[in-house]
Amino acid sequence: MPPVPTPLANQLLIALPSLADPDFSRSVALICQHDGDGAMGVVVNRPSEYTIGEVLEQMGIVLVDQRLRDRRVLAGGPVHPERGFVLHDGGKRWDSSLEIADGLFVTTSRDVLEAMACGQGPDNAVVALGCAGWGAGQLERELTENSWITAPADAQLLFDTALESRWQAAAGRIGVDMMHLADYAGHA
Repeated sequence: MPPVPTPLANQLLIALPSLADPDFSRSVALICQHDGDGAMGVVVNRPSEYTIGEVLEQMGIVLVDQRLRDRRVLAGGPVHPERGFVLHDGGKRWDSSLEIADGLFVTTSRDVLEAMACGQGPDNAVVALGCAGWGAGQLERELTENSWITAPADAQLLFDTALESRWQAAAGRIGVDMMHLADYAGHA
């Protein structure tokens, strides 16, 4: 069954230079779910201090696919920083998977990490600790306050673009050059 569409799901939320919150300054978050109760997303351009190898070791998962050992885990946001979120492509559903868009999922269960460790996971995946959350109406308010802009998500940005380039690249998808924007916001 296809996912129930939500207004901002599968959109990139791109922090404008005026956003001073240290948790979100110059961040790009993939909105995974958005409804009347609020929104949930995963920041996709901030490295954490951990590698996938370290996280799997802490979880007692044997890493067979050594290509993952030194891959950086992302700091997905300030909410539930102890919880793992895996953004991935592919048609296989894992336990606790939410389909964000056709072929794009977020999964919070251990089974996807176990499959990745054995080399049997999704073709493309990003592992993050924590997520971002907004209460009912909060994200809409922040959008009207010029804290964020949105752009459609795409696999190339999520899985292939270097972390340090994602903020500018995400904005560039809608023709915005972040280096030419003021770092303050105002209303006329």
